[in-house]
Amino acid sequence: MSALTGIAIGTELPTQTFQLDRAMLSNYAKASGDLNPIHLDEAFAKNVGLPNVIAHGMLTMALAGKALNTWCNKEFKVVEIFARFTKPVVVEANSTTALEVSGKIGEITEGKIRVDLTVISNEQKVLGMTRAFVVKA
Repeated sequence: MSALTGIAIGTELPTQTFQLDRAMLSNYAKASGDLNPIHLDEAFAKNVGLPNVIAHGMLTMALAGKALNTWCNKEFKVVEIFARFTKPVVVEANSTTALEVSGKIGEITEGKIRVDLTVISNEQKVLGMTRAFVVKA
């Protein structure tokens, strides 16, 4: 059963946590073709003013979408999702970085449900104005 079944405006969806590590960044870089060294090379990332290697913004968005699909199960389908990249997701060497995705129902109109997402890493909101729209499948 979907987490969206029987929902109402204001319903909070369960937080989902994803663990990012350098291997995930490397795999994503290869799969996406985005081999920018800020995602792969610690010395380069620091040299350009970043605190460390950072996750790809689209990887962050993809994980938010994965959380949304989990909430939807097969009863609903995502028809739109958008966000602003507000802070980088820093991924230290030899460790994992948590990415927490939570959601709240913001609006229900004419068969469309707006889900307002909150995406946090290292206690900072990394995506802003993150919204998705889902409809009955």
